[in-house]
Amino acid sequence: MANSFLTRKTIEDLRGWGDGDAHGPGFTRSLGVVSLTALGIGAIIGVGIFVLTGAAAARYAGPAVVLSFALAGFACAVVALCYAELAALIPVSGSTYSYVYASLGEIFAWMIGWDLVLEYAMAAATVAVGWSGYLVSLLNNLGLHLPPQFTAPPGAATAVAGVVGVVNVPAAAIVAIITGLLVMGTKESARVNNVMVGFKLAVVLIVIVAGGLHIVPAHWKPFIPPNGGEFGHFGFSGVLRGAAVVFFAYIGFDAVSTAAQEAHEPQRTVPIGLIASLTICTVLYIAVAAVLTGVVPYQSLNRPDPISAVIDVVGLPWLAVAVKFAIIAGLTTVILVLLFGQARILYAMAKDGFLPPFFSRIHPRFHTPAASQILIGLAVAVVAGLFPIDLLGELVSIGTLAAFALVCMAVIYLRRSHPDTPRPFRVPGSPALPIVGVLSCLGLMLGLPWQTWTRLVVWLVIGMALYLTYGHRHARNGGSS
Repeated sequence: MANSFLTRKTIEDLRGWGDGDAHGPGFTRSLGVVSLTALGIGAIIGVGIFVLTGAAAARYAGPAVVLSFALAGFACAVVALCYAELAALIPVSGSTYSYVYASLGEIFAWMIGWDLVLEYAMAAATVAVGWSGYLVSLLNNLGLHLPPQFTAPPGAATAVAGVVGVVNVPAAAIVAIITGLLVMGTKESARVNNVMVGFKLAVVLIVIVAGGLHIVPAHWKPFIPPNGGEFGHFGFSGVLRGAAVVFFAYIGFDAVSTAAQEAHEPQRTVPIGLIASLTICTVLYIAVAAVLTGVVPYQSLNRPDPISAVIDVVGLPWLAVAVKFAIIAGLTTVILVLLFGQARILYAMAKDGFLPPFFSRIHPRFHTPAASQILIGLAVAVVAGLFPIDLLGELVSIGTLAAFALVCMAVIYLRRSHPDTPRPFRVPGSPALPIVGVLSCLGLMLGLPWQTWTRLVVWLVIGMALYLTYGHRHARNGGSS
């Protein structure tokens, strides 16, 4: 029984935790620098470029969506440095949840863990919906047409009302397939991810080169369209709103830290994987955003497959098919990494007693949280099959920003509470840089619609009810108040 809502776990308690004990097997360390970097790229390069870029340009920022990506990238760069320090200091699978438990205490750990459930699960569902859109587009190119009632997600009201006839079957199916792969083993999943990341990077480079040859500079004028009379509808506020929305695209790098207990030399390899993947992806994001808005008018990019619009202008039918096929493979890696990270966070919370022991069981043969992974896959498949992409994307963005702000705060706290603890990696300019990270995240959160804030509050209220009725009563730790 926990004695205090602010009880903290010590760094010593967390280190080495989860590698297996008398109650069952632990994880197998099978990931090196290349696989960890590919894990980050696999999650980062996906829905941001292939799905959300067009909507952010058409609705909020226009050609200045390039600045939106730069702002979001800057905020992420600061947060990534904070993640790197904490991942090297506390190399465990809980990621943000574990870092907050060691710094701010039990109740904050629960809140951020519950928030991460929203982040990872809803992100995976969002990408699955985008994946379905590209699959339908590819099949249409090949002369195959799926019935519309199997490919178009309804609105939330329709889903709740139980109206028969519209379910996004492809989105649900890909989640189920990837879940099966993740259950089979981390090493095997990483190999598949590495191959698909290669395809994905090739696609991005093709778009940059082929699209760059067809840029019409007039499409970039005005670079920042005048504000339409409301906050977030173009103008500088539109750039901020766009940055808050495309921030969703960067969430993948924190999934690297969830693999710490399955990595070789995590104090060294995890920080490298975090920083390398974010650097590579930020450069590619900005380049692709510039090409998209330069090839076609930004108003025409409000579609679920904006890159397809560019390829159509380029006029190479064979390239359109190849690009769509490779994009499908790329989005697949995003879903894979997000489902992977979700299971590891729930594993950490269950080990601490916040969730039933079911979530912390490691399969004796596959060395994965198989039962938990299957349950997560089922839940995400249902959400992906029933809900539209816009609602899911905004929910993920605000949840991610809240988590990132707390990571920056954890660095500041642990520097003061454990100043002499060896740190294989240190954030330069602390505490100034982590403070900038906190302010950047809060600023981007302010750019999101009030409805998104309302949904977040509702989600956290539900989580707090679960914490008070189950989590706090069953929490176990060896920390201090």
